[in-house]
Amino acid sequence: MKYNSLKLQSAAIGLVCLSFAFASCNGGGNSASSSDSTKTDSTSATSDNNTILGAGSTFIYPFFSKAFSVYNQQTGVKVNYQSIGSGGGILQLTNKTVDFGDSDAPLNGEQDSAIGVPVLHIPMCSGAVAISYNLPDVKDTLQLTPAIIANMFLGKITKWNDPAIAAVNKGVKLPNTPVVIAHRSDGSGTTNIFTTYLSKVSPDWSTKVGKGSSINWPIGLGAKGSEGVAGIIKQTPGAIGYVELAYVLQNNMAFAKVQNKAGNFITPNINSTSAAGNIQLPADSKVSLTNTDAADGYPISGFTWAIIYKEQNYNNRSQDRAEKVVKLLWWNIHDGQQYCAALNYAPLSPAAVTVAENILKSATYNGKAILQ
Repeated sequence: MKYNSLKLQSAAIGLVCLSFAFASCNGGGNSASSSDSTKTDSTSATSDNNTILGAGSTFIYPFFSKAFSVYNQQTGVKVNYQSIGSGGGILQLTNKTVDFGDSDAPLNGEQDSAIGVPVLHIPMCSGAVAISYNLPDVKDTLQLTPAIIANMFLGKITKWNDPAIAAVNKGVKLPNTPVVIAHRSDGSGTTNIFTTYLSKVSPDWSTKVGKGSSINWPIGLGAKGSEGVAGIIKQTPGAIGYVELAYVLQNNMAFAKVQNKAGNFITPNINSTSAAGNIQLPADSKVSLTNTDAADGYPISGFTWAIIYKEQNYNNRSQDRAEKVVKLLWWNIHDGQQYCAALNYAPLSPAAVTVAENILKSATYNGKAILQ
């Protein structure tokens, strides 16, 4: 499908976005945990030591929302997490207006240079990026191969009854409905996971489009945040897009089984995501889980990382505040993991917890380890 063919739909999609209000179009819905509504400005980030400020990934928001609420009840420490996308979280961390960012992709070279000092990536959990679609008359769970997904997002497959889709969905009555691509318009770690996967499985995608948190999409309709992409899919027959598993399940959206490297069609769930993440992590924890070798692993999975400055004495921060941030993340990789599964995230493996512990133990205040 050519992008121009979607112009007539753009106005309608704009109205759809309005119906999803701030959450769908502006990435501002679900923007703060229920425990606090403090704005993320530089003053509040340094003056209120009892409120920790975070921003970034929408992928992790359902888990953070639950975990931070429990943490507040247990400790009295409030956590205000702005669900604005990984790119936004990294920018706010760079600007020192939050205590931690969260990203579904490690910082790239340009982002590292912008920060200019060492930062730590602490894995929080892993999750699946589901391929969700809207075909009201199709009751079967569709199966999609890597080639089909890549060709749909490249605009080479333009109808849902394309022979390639029909060949792996025998007996399913596929409609002659145009394919409408929905994707993120903001900098997004979810986009990074998805496009890294496409770059691994499709040479055509790798050479023509590439991977990253923000790319030039060949076709499609963009929206900010997972909420925005989900909004387009839910309101547009024929739409297909990528959204983290927790969101599609919470919104009762259809999603596909995806063929993995072993040739198996895998349903995204806790077990298949855990299988994809059952690998040896490097000491800095920065690794991609996409296109896993695991025969039972879901191929579009990834970690999400909380990111903090290694040296916590900056921007007039108190040692008490630095300790609260590190203790919060330490709690997340231990006690907080019990809240992953119910929200369709895969808890960290014991080996991953050890890696995360070692990373957090390297955080300092005035050059001295914060965790003793």
